[in-house]
Amino acid sequence: MTKAKGLGDSPSNVAEYSVSEISGSIKRTVEDVFGHVRIRGEISGYRGPHSSGHAYFSLKDDRARIEAVIWRGSFSKLKFKPEEGMEMIATGKVTTYPGSSKYQIVIESLEPAGAGALMALLEERKKKLAAEGLFDDARKQLLPHLPKVIGVVTSPTGAVIRDILHRISDRFPVHVIVWPVRVQGETSGDEVAAAIRGFNALDRTSAIARPELLIVARGGGSLEDLWGFNDEAVVRAASQSDIPLISAVGHETDWTLIDHVADVRAPTPTGAAEMAVPVKAELEVTLVTLTARLAGGMSRSLDTYRQNVRSLARALPSLDMLLALPRRRFDEGAGGLGRALQLNTANKRQQFERRSAQLTPATLQRQVLEKSRKVNDLGTRADRLAERQQDRLSARLANATTRLSLRPATERIARNGDRLQVIAKRADAAISLIGERQNRRLQEATRVMSSLSYKNVLNRGYAVVRNDKDVALDRAALLAAGEAVSIEFADGRIDAMTTSGDRPRKQSGQKARSKSADGGKDQGNLF
Repeated sequence: MTKAKGLGDSPSNVAEYSVSEISGSIKRTVEDVFGHVRIRGEISGYRGPHSSGHAYFSLKDDRARIEAVIWRGSFSKLKFKPEEGMEMIATGKVTTYPGSSKYQIVIESLEPAGAGALMALLEERKKKLAAEGLFDDARKQLLPHLPKVIGVVTSPTGAVIRDILHRISDRFPVHVIVWPVRVQGETSGDEVAAAIRGFNALDRTSAIARPELLIVARGGGSLEDLWGFNDEAVVRAASQSDIPLISAVGHETDWTLIDHVADVRAPTPTGAAEMAVPVKAELEVTLVTLTARLAGGMSRSLDTYRQNVRSLARALPSLDMLLALPRRRFDEGAGGLGRALQLNTANKRQQFERRSAQLTPATLQRQVLEKSRKVNDLGTRADRLAERQQDRLSARLANATTRLSLRPATERIARNGDRLQVIAKRADAAISLIGERQNRRLQEATRVMSSLSYKNVLNRGYAVVRNDKDVALDRAALLAAGEAVSIEFADGRIDAMTTSGDRPRKQSGQKARSKSADGGKDQGNLF
């Protein structure tokens, strides 16, 4: 503290302080006098934690208000988070903030102001989550009838897990996986939510089998003890679970928010185990009963079918009875076949005789005369029609000649004659052109045919051998000894006869040439 000025320097003897000195003195005085206090009031101006992690708001009643701050380290440890409008009891130190000449409380813990405040907070949270549709029955899943793996979220050291395991073992032993969590305290809600999400994250490739059913369990307790199961994170994790979930928190009269969102609520943890699995002995008895009923039903059904078959078999006729009527019809048909043939022959003979009686020479002559008269009548009518047609055409020609004068007709004939001469000249030119073109095409085709003809090959010293059917041969194996052949050279053909010799003889060749020279009168020998 700075030293006061002398009496001669100031008209007053009051000590003089700086702003920092008086602010620090007030701060120490307030902190020494009050220290740790508990303040009850309504939270006002809370907008959530700041980006730095600290929370700033006010506590007020009907006559005053005090600023409050929760540092980041304390905020993460709070069991009950601040909410706007809630009446809370804050525990902390009262201090001042010299920068703005304000006093405030630095809160270290925060709790609702009695059970009524907790219930009000619970109701408000319940309404909020219900409005989002998390408690709708349409979201709830059916429990599996006989799950192979059950996941239990609870404390591993309490009596709850022992009761669940004992009850499941008595009813129907299955594989149970326990996810240990704290079921009471500040971190219980986060741990339970993490356990539910962890079970849902398992799949077939995981080392731990994925449960087919989840049980979230805890023993009874006060509202504060069960508060972790009212946490919003727990409710959302349970609503997002793909695995059916049974809630078994507290006694039958205890209700938490997880009970509303769970697929099924059990009154006790033991009741949850009874809902999870059926009684194995009862299933075995039911199975035996159903097996016996099935065997009896099958036996009775077979007896009924057997009786029906026997009844139907008695109603069916025997083989002899079935064939008796067709056999009788066959015998009757066979017996009447001869008579029918004789009768048919007689009828045909009578028809033939009637027809032959009608075909006499006089009848034929009469029919020929009738046809001749008809032909003569038609000829006469045709002559008359031709004469009438000729008369009509002559009249039309006379009329046309009268209407047409000779001079116009002569002029038209002259013009048409000139046109005919022009057309004739053009036709002659066109015919000559077409003839030349066709002649050139014929010459080109002749040259191509000549170039492709086998006779060009014969001019190079080759020959074509044909058998007696004039078929060209390309293999010696196709000829036998003593077979007649013809040989075509470039200048003509000769006839020859094959022998068994391997090489052609000179004399035979000379005879062949003489044959070609004298027109083929003598037959030569090729081989």
